[in-house]
Amino acid sequence: MKFQMPLLVIALPWSLLADDGVRFNRDVRPILSENCFACHGQDAKKRKAKLRLDQRDGALVDRDGKRAIVPGKLETSELWRRINARDQDEVMPPPKSHKTLTAADKDILRRWIQQGAKYEGHWSFQAPKKQLVPKVAGVDNAIDAFL
Repeated sequence: MKFQMPLLVIALPWSLLADDGVRFNRDVRPILSENCFACHGQDAKKRKAKLRLDQRDGALVDRDGKRAIVPGKLETSELWRRINARDQDEVMPPPKSHKTLTAADKDILRRWIQQGAKYEGHWSFQAPKKQLVPKVAGVDNAIDAFL
């Protein structure tokens, strides 16, 4: 019994993460913000290749038969090809930026594209959603269940 409890404590958080899909605001936006938005974000004066990754329309637009992101189609998504390129002239982010994507970052982007590359608006513009109150023993007020 002593061995099973620590295993449960370790396995439970991972099982919760495994069931949850990749979300743009939580998982993808921080990666793109750190590594891509300086050249492919909202600032038109700094934007490279007329590519805007911070908005869905900009990421999905066809440019000479190629699209940065093709939802659900990893093999035809230029973003996926570029972040895995070995050619220093093709790889993104470019070496001169001194930024690199980790294997975990690439995995998140891979899963996001495969899951349909859904963008989300900024959290402050989303309508609040009622959350179910978890059943927790020994609380007097519903808000205490979230603490």
